[in-house]
Amino acid sequence: MYLGISKIWLLLFALLSLDKTEEQTTPLKVSMDRGAIVYEEFCMQCHLGDGKGTKGVVPPLAKSDWLFNKRKESIHAIKFGQSGKIVVNGIKYDSQMPNMNLTDQEVADVMNYILNSWGNQSKKIVTEQEVKAVLK
Repeated sequence: MYLGISKIWLLLFALLSLDKTEEQTTPLKVSMDRGAIVYEEFCMQCHLGDGKGTKGVVPPLAKSDWLFNKRKESIHAIKFGQSGKIVVNGIKYDSQMPNMNLTDQEVADVMNYILNSWGNQSKKIVTEQEVKAVLK
């Protein structure tokens, strides 16, 4: 069977489109897309668009050792708010983050967004069930 060049290009385009569609619908990607919206609405004012925060005042989320080394505490902070001293990347912070009254799914989504943005890379997806298990 002979395929003309235009049919080959059309077939190649269709195959590339299918692959891209699959990538866009992974559970992590869907969660991150929702988390980006939550981040913009509730977190960006303090932690900034690049996740770097303000040194000594608002801790960074970008490349934050605290987020990765204290996963449960990070979930707790987003779910219930945070007050008291913490050390992030060797710098002390003693500010207060209010409880934003997010749902467990919103907490999971924004955690997935944060853990996979600005150079962060997490191998484990945060689930709604994991967030539910974090108690006050």
